Amino acid sequence: MALGTSVLARKTALIALLVAALPAVAQSSSEETEQGDLAVTIYNNDQALVQDVRQLNIPRGRSTIEFPDVSARIRPETLSFAANGAGIIEQNFDFDLLTPAKMMEKAIGQTVTLIRTNPATGRETTERAKVLSTAGGVVVQIGDRIEVLRDDGLPVRVVFDRVPPNLRARPTLSVNVDATRGGVRPASIRYLTSGLRWNADYVALFDEATRTIDMQGWVTLTNNTGTTFHNAETLLVAGSPGQGRVNNNRNIVRPGTQTADREQLGDFYLYPIAERTTIANAQTKQVSFLDVQGVPARKVYRRSIGWLTSDSAPVNVSSDIAFSSSSDGGLGDALPAGAVRFYQRDSRGSPQFIGENYIGHTPMGSSLSLATGEAFDILVQAEVEKRDRITEGEWEASSRYRVVEDDGRTRTYTREEKPTYYRTTMRYTFTNAKSSAEQVELLQSGLDRGWWTRDFRVTREDVEGVQVNADTRRYTVSVPANSERVVRVTYETRY
Repeated sequence: MALGTSVLARKTALIALLVAALPAVAQSSSEETEQGDLAVTIYNNDQALVQDVRQLNIPRGRSTIEFPDVSARIRPETLSFAANGAGIIEQNFDFDLLTPAKMMEKAIGQTVTLIRTNPATGRETTERAKVLSTAGGVVVQIGDRIEVLRDDGLPVRVVFDRVPPNLRARPTLSVNVDATRGGVRPASIRYLTSGLRWNADYVALFDEATRTIDMQGWVTLTNNTGTTFHNAETLLVAGSPGQGRVNNNRNIVRPGTQTADREQLGDFYLYPIAERTTIANAQTKQVSFLDVQGVPARKVYRRSIGWLTSDSAPVNVSSDIAFSSSSDGGLGDALPAGAVRFYQRDSRGSPQFIGENYIGHTPMGSSLSLATGEAFDILVQAEVEKRDRITEGEWEASSRYRVVEDDGRTRTYTREEKPTYYRTTMRYTFTNAKSSAEQVELLQSGLDRGWWTRDFRVTREDVEGVQVNADTRRYTVSVPANSERVVRVTYETRY
C-alpha cells in the first residue's frame, strides 16, 4: 500500500485530486421540457446524435407538428422523422430565440412604447417611438426628433405590442406531415448536433517506493447546445466518425493487441453512462469510468537526440512514468483520449502535482511512457566528437557491421555516381547529481534519410544499442550516483 495508507484512503485522495483538477460542475436543471424519451450518443469530434420519442396527437390529413426543446445547434439536414401512418412533407427550424436584442432587431420599422422613470420622483412617462436601427445601439424616432437610447443605467423600459413572428422562447423544430389516420402515437425525431462533446481526464497517484500507480479516470461532458437534455440515456463513443484523421500517439511505446471487455460500434469503443442523466445547457459534468489501484509503474529518464546534434551546454533529460494498459498487470481497459495528471506524495504524505501529459485513443495492452517534466539532477550533452570522410574501401571493410532493414532483407541498388562516406563519432556526456545510480534511455534518431541511407553501420559503441526502427537506435546507460559518464558511438554512413 502507498505509504501504509489503506485502499479507501488512497481512493479518497484520488477523488480529492480529481475535484481539484477538473472544472466546476453545474447543478442539474429543473426547468420544464416537452422532450420525450431521450437517447444521446456523444462523439469526440464535437458531434452528437439525439434521438427523441414523444407521444403526440397527430390529426388525420395534413398538419404541422412542433418539437420544442431541440438543440439550438441542430444540423437540420440530418433530421429523420418517424410516426406510424404519417409521412413528412416539409420541415422548418426556428432558431431565433426570444431575447431583448432579437426583439429590438425584429422591431425595426415598427412602433414601440418607451416608459421612462424619473429617478428622483419615481414618476413614469410614456412615449411612442419608431425603431430605426439596432446597429451598435438603438436609434428611435420620437415625433420629429431622432434619439439614441443610452445604456447609462437610467430606468427606461421598452414595451412591444406583440411578439415578432418566428421568435421562439425555445429552439423549435416544426414538420409538416400527411397522416392516414388520427390519434395519439409515438413520434420520433433523430438528428445530429454540434455543441455536445466529451473527453477523458485521468488522475494518477505515483508511488516511487513501491513502483505503482493508482489511477482514476473520469469522463468530462460539456453541453453548449443552448438546450438542456432531460433524463437522457447517454452513450459515449471513443472515436471521431467521418473525420479521416490519423492519431500519431508518441506516448505509446508499444501499441496493445488486446481486446477490451466493453461494447464496440464498428471500430469504436462505447462508454455508456450507467444511469439516465440530465445534461444541462452550459454545464460540465463528470462521470467515473476507471478506478484501479496498485498498477506496476516505473520512472524512466529519457532523451532523444537528432543526427549530428552538438549541444552547447548539457540538457536536462525528461522524467517519464511508464506503465501498461494490459489486462495482466496493467490498467485493464482501452483508454479514450484525454489528459493524464500525475501526483506523488511528499515526505509529509501529502499528494503533490508533478506533471501532466496527453494520450490519444489507446488500445488495451499498450505500453505507455508519459513525460511529466524535466529531471533536475540528470543531464546529457551530445557532441560530434569527430567526423571524417572515408574511402569506399574503408566502407566495404566495415560491411560486417551493416544494419539491414526492419524486414531482414538486403537489397541491391544501382547508383549513377560515386557516393560519399563518413565516419562520425558521437560523444554523450551523462551527469548524475542524485545520491543513487540511475539509468537513462538515450535515443539516437535521424538515421533514416531514405532507402539509400539504410545501410549505415555502427562500428563501435561503448554501450550496446538496440535498433528500435530504421531511424532510431536506443542505448540504456547506467550513470553512477554523484558521477559523470562518457559514452562514445561511431557510425559509418552515406550522409
